[in-house]
Amino acid sequence: MARTVNPTLHTVRRDAFLDAAQRLVANKGYEAMSIQDVLDALEVSKGAFYHYFDSKQALLEAVVDRFADSGMASIVPVLNDPKLTAITKLERVFAGIAGWKAQRKELVLAIIEVWNSDSNAIVREKVRRMTVRLLVPLLSSVIRHGVDEGVIRVASADETATVLVSLMLGAQEQATHLFIARQANTIPYEVVERTFAGYTEAFERILGVPKGRLTLQDSATLHFWFG
Repeated sequence: MARTVNPTLHTVRRDAFLDAAQRLVANKGYEAMSIQDVLDALEVSKGAFYHYFDSKQALLEAVVDRFADSGMASIVPVLNDPKLTAITKLERVFAGIAGWKAQRKELVLAIIEVWNSDSNAIVREKVRRMTVRLLVPLLSSVIRHGVDEGVIRVASADETATVLVSLMLGAQEQATHLFIARQANTIPYEVVERTFAGYTEAFERILGVPKGRLTLQDSATLHFWFG
């Protein structure tokens, strides 16, 4: 007789592996982490691990998928709201991402200093690719909406969305460097303000909207992380 699988129990046990792997990536880095580390953390056998994942690589991909899905879930309702203007959607996307990270501040702080290490290079690249894959089509839709409204002026929504996502990834990387510098007190807060103002102006120019029209990071958010 075929074995019956309880979907809820399966998800709970699989999530336990993902939770353990996420902690290990944050504390040791992906390259330094081993499958045995995960087994020891959960006190389970190799057989239990291979019931859910084919390899360490498969475990990593599942961690990244869950991480990305959680972040995207915080902004999809905004992107799909037909009552919002395109500019408002863009602003709320950034606010939503900032709020999602703020709710996980302890985790963000735990991994921020090891995130740029060589041991996490594979993780960073996977997150980057997944961000591009998920965000580009969503931003393309918002940009087309803005073009229809007459507030965004671009030749191609898809290509513009690709550029904006690349800019967002660059801004995130720069934010990490700024955070570390602020913790070390090697730069003044004004540098943070000027940096994000520069990214905002770049967004405005790419989208063809007037200067000062967009607010991508408000002062409260900047003070929360960098003040």
